[in-house]
Amino acid sequence: MRVAIAYPPLPCEKGVPLLSQNRQFQWFTRPTYIYPVVPALAATQAKLAGHDVAWLDGIASEWSVSEFEERLDAFKPDVVVLETKTPVVSRHWAYIRQLKARHPEFAVVLVGDHVTALPEESFGQCPVDFVLTGGDYDFLLINLLACLADARPGVLDCARLEPGIYWREGATVRNSGAFKLDHDLKALPRIDRELTQWRLYSEKNGNYRRTPGTYIMSGRDCWHGKCTFCSWTTLYPTYRARDPKEVVGEIGELIERFGVREIMDDTGSLPAGAWLKTFCEEMIARGYNKKVKIDCNMRFGCLDAAAYRLMKKAGFRLVLFGLESANQATLDRLVKGVTVSQIEEGARAAAQAGLNVHVTVMFGYPWEGVQEIARTVSLARRLLRKGYAYTLQVTMVVPYPGTPLFRELDQAGLLLTRDWDDYDMRRQVMRSGVPEEVVKGAVRQVYRAFLHPETIIRRVLTTRDPWEDLKFYWRGFLSLAGHLRDFKA
Repeated sequence: MRVAIAYPPLPCEKGVPLLSQNRQFQWFTRPTYIYPVVPALAATQAKLAGHDVAWLDGIASEWSVSEFEERLDAFKPDVVVLETKTPVVSRHWAYIRQLKARHPEFAVVLVGDHVTALPEESFGQCPVDFVLTGGDYDFLLINLLACLADARPGVLDCARLEPGIYWREGATVRNSGAFKLDHDLKALPRIDRELTQWRLYSEKNGNYRRTPGTYIMSGRDCWHGKCTFCSWTTLYPTYRARDPKEVVGEIGELIERFGVREIMDDTGSLPAGAWLKTFCEEMIARGYNKKVKIDCNMRFGCLDAAAYRLMKKAGFRLVLFGLESANQATLDRLVKGVTVSQIEEGARAAAQAGLNVHVTVMFGYPWEGVQEIARTVSLARRLLRKGYAYTLQVTMVVPYPGTPLFRELDQAGLLLTRDWDDYDMRRQVMRSGVPEEVVKGAVRQVYRAFLHPETIIRRVLTTRDPWEDLKFYWRGFLSLAGHLRDFKA
């Protein structure tokens, strides 16, 4: 079959949609492109299964709508796969209506966290043919393609469909049961980077200090998996990890074959304990620690100073942590499983080991007032000034459908809207203890800590490679300016 993994352009005055492989959607004034690992694995597996695959990312390719449509029409796919998220799902519904009006013969498939949370909703909003739920939609797509390839016209062998697939049968929406995360990640092939045009995502990404960079995933997705606001708990309620030596082997291929200089492991939380020790020792033994820098997501409170030093020796550069709030009551309510003291202690230990620490911060919790917001602003700015945080990302809280936070606020009558377009971190979608202007002001206040003299002096004193570092600082300044515009009052 002919399969298109597609990201149609979504022209909008809000900016560029940060859609692919991202847990929290944002419109960015300055384009940022994240390599979509799971869709890339779907494309790779489909090709290996004998299907003809086209990778059509109109967003990262910066195509116009007409350019995208010309390429899609020229390919003449049997199946079009779209990854969607809450703030753009209505735009995808509109696109599907237009696409099916032009090409009723195309079968359209939706995947992602929003349609996993609300799988039947899209069938009532647009003429979509299939919805694949759960985070293993790469495996489900291969199963669906096999069934479609063998099907007689208009007849689908439903008994062969794996759990987690929804489809339209006349006026009825049917499904194959609740999705299961029982696929063996050790059986995954290495991603076909050329098929999936990895270079589209290798430069315009604020995480990379050195380019070209790319993404991998060692696990699906977070071994804590309890944070009530995280949309990917909907996709991955259970955690699985790949073999650490196989991951190192993939890194070696990225170095030797593609000249990659920095790699972001986008696992929600990188495996710790024995897995991390084996990974680090293997990186050192093979000498990859001297050829590439590794970035990853990690949790405060689970590693000690010795572990951070080993990570640094193994080639890790950037470690991303979820700070979220400096108020213990909020951390407990979000089921973060961490204390405020562990946040500051962990950031300090990682930074003193030589790692660049990135923290994420959120404002706008309904139960937080001015004092609680000020406490988080103070901690975030202090971490940045003292060098315990190298970079940070600040956003407004969004309760995505399917998350415990959404259910909690919905039941309490605190949601202000169900217009999914508004769930884009540009405005409050739930009742808050403070006006929206105060929340946006807190976001800008934290970002302005990058311009604090102590922060700037510390950056100058820690510069080691003037040319590389100056390019990185310039990209960071442009991103900072973009964020300040994104959250203007």
